Amino acid sequence: MLALSNDGGPHLTRDQPRPERPPGEVRLRLRLAGVCDTDLQLARGYMGFSGVLGHELVGSVVEADDPALLGRRMVTDINAACGECDDCRERDGHHCERRTVLGILGRDGAFAEELVMPSRCLVPVPDSVPDDHAVFAEPLAAALHVLDEVEAGAPVTVLGDGKLGLLIALALAGAGVATTLVGHHRDKLAIAARAGVTTLLEAELGARRAQVVVEATGSPGGLSLATRMLVPRGTLILKTTVADAVPFDAAPIVVNELRVVGSRCGDLRRAIAALAEGRIDPTPLIVARYPLSRADEALAHAGRRGTLKVLVEGV
Repeated sequence: MLALSNDGGPHLTRDQPRPERPPGEVRLRLRLAGVCDTDLQLARGYMGFSGVLGHELVGSVVEADDPALLGRRMVTDINAACGECDDCRERDGHHCERRTVLGILGRDGAFAEELVMPSRCLVPVPDSVPDDHAVFAEPLAAALHVLDEVEAGAPVTVLGDGKLGLLIALALAGAGVATTLVGHHRDKLAIAARAGVTTLLEAELGARRAQVVVEATGSPGGLSLATRMLVPRGTLILKTTVADAVPFDAAPIVVNELRVVGSRCGDLRRAIAALAEGRIDPTPLIVARYPLSRADEALAHAGRRGTLKVLVEGV
């Protein structure tokens, strides 16, 4: 099977074993996948992951316990949890201690002809949502998860005009939140501006302060900027994950009594609903697409500084 594996570094292989499908899991054939900054960090050694990369996808069900699922387009929560622990029973299983995570932790990912995931992780894609929109469901769910930490009516400032920062800004604006996006690139900021987001170059910030800041720069320096911008007792929502160690000064957090929140995965059903309702159009972020047979090139392209969303098409 054709796949992009990260065994000893990312490389394309045609000998990847076809994944076995345990009871309760579904076999998906890849339709479309997106390259995420997390994939790039994993390729650089983040979390020591070995296996097939990729976790943003749309797939078609080709094998399942329930024959009614066959042929249906699906997106998937990336957390394959045990379904039995307190976190699974009482919350969403995103912090289940026994979970595997698609293309990130203990489970081969989406840059392959086929993958398997538990049926409970899957969310159907309505006919009205094309693949080019649905492939953003997983990162969009993570973007919308910011809403769970923001008081109704509170304005939000997002730092970073890369893939994630832009998507968070579009998601918040689509939900009616007064949103400001801060970045370094006028062309990227223009994507958010067209969706009603207030935009600023970082050089234009001056002494501007904010009550809520989402740090999505993908840079170790983003944390320092975010803490400087926050008013006392403000809220810092962290989205960046990087392979390298991040220098960290806790003094502003202590002195200003800042609330710091880590934010990872979100609710896929909320993301699909937002796409189906037309509240968010993520397609302006797409800059390139490659066939699976050139997934290694797709990863390299996505790793070029300043690149937005690169897609990988199934065979």
